[in-house]
Amino acid sequence: MDIQSGTYYWPTTMTSPPTYPQLTEDLNCDVLIIGGGSSGAQCAYYLASQHLDVVVVEKNLIGSGSTATNTALIQYAGEKMFTDLINSFGEDPIVRHIHLCNQAINDIEEAQTICSTPFEFRRKKSLYFASTDDDLIKLKQEADFLLKHDCPIAMWDEATISSHYSFSKAGAILFEQDGEINPFKFTHALLEYAHTKGVSIYENTSVNGMTCQHDQVNVRTRTGHNIHAKKVIIASGYEGTDIRKEPNTSFVSTYTVTTKPLHRFNDWYELSLIWETARPYTYIRTTADNRVIIGGLDDPTNYPEARDSKLINKRNKLIKEFNKLFPHLHVEADFASSAFYGGTRDGLPIIGEYSDYPHCYFLFAFGDNGTVYSMVLAKLLAETIVNGPPSDSNLYHSSRPLITKNRKASSPLS
Repeated sequence: MDIQSGTYYWPTTMTSPPTYPQLTEDLNCDVLIIGGGSSGAQCAYYLASQHLDVVVVEKNLIGSGSTATNTALIQYAGEKMFTDLINSFGEDPIVRHIHLCNQAINDIEEAQTICSTPFEFRRKKSLYFASTDDDLIKLKQEADFLLKHDCPIAMWDEATISSHYSFSKAGAILFEQDGEINPFKFTHALLEYAHTKGVSIYENTSVNGMTCQHDQVNVRTRTGHNIHAKKVIIASGYEGTDIRKEPNTSFVSTYTVTTKPLHRFNDWYELSLIWETARPYTYIRTTADNRVIIGGLDDPTNYPEARDSKLINKRNKLIKEFNKLFPHLHVEADFASSAFYGGTRDGLPIIGEYSDYPHCYFLFAFGDNGTVYSMVLAKLLAETIVNGPPSDSNLYHSSRPLITKNRKASSPLS
């Protein structure tokens, strides 16, 4: 899958990232993780202390795939409002989902204290504003639901928004406990930690075939070597659907601009994350070196050539969308990229287990907060491999329409 093109900011933030060898021999292991992006790194992180023989293979260099274009807004709210997800799953499972996503953000924060390489995690407020007056009713319903379950949010009116920002909107939800990271440093930090715990990591090691047997999976590399694994986690992001199609996933094209550094950010409350109810929508964040990342304007284009042909136009439109909010801040594009963006039709990420791939788990953390979803799924998969599947994995299982009923509610922050 041709997943992305353009120029990428995140890899420039590490001048000498850790490197790993190419696989040059046959191996036996307990768990093989296919994919050296953030999802694979999160799986390795959780499995690193479980006294298992774990191997990670990446077909290119670590963090060179979707990780390089990940805008890494660390949020528990997603593209579909929770009040919409309730219609598909019921209130109790969605309350549990909120709890798991919040715990994942806490786990990301904790990982920065454990890993030797910092990855610029910072707690951030995020402003989710009504793009039109018509969106305000749904936004208020969403706020009522979140407040009912003790989520740290506030509903802001037009006067409050305009007193904190250079723009005015009819209303917005202010999320108090979101965050942001550098996803490239994050991926390297987690894998470096896992490597110190004995996880074997191989770059430039492409998989070109798998044979599933009754007690193990035999994986072949393009260089002719074999890896015999008791369990396999396919954490190769969107390319995982090239191995096994998942009907609950869909793809669009998305676009991102990273600006040159700014010297001032007046009228931008606490440099919060900013996103909106419009579809397609735009979202904004800042970086540790004072750049602005502007993303969105998703397009239903499914062909790489058509996607990439729109990059310059989309880059300019993203700059214009930013200027509508902050006309006094002059920004200049420094990096711009186009990429495929995967979501799920029902709005939750997927742990794929399929009868035609025994002993294999597909990690499909698709959605606009995929880093948080990956943290949730990676933790559940580690528990599954060590102790058997926890009950929470049912919510994300590929067969979930049959098994997500009648879960008991709890406070999402308990």
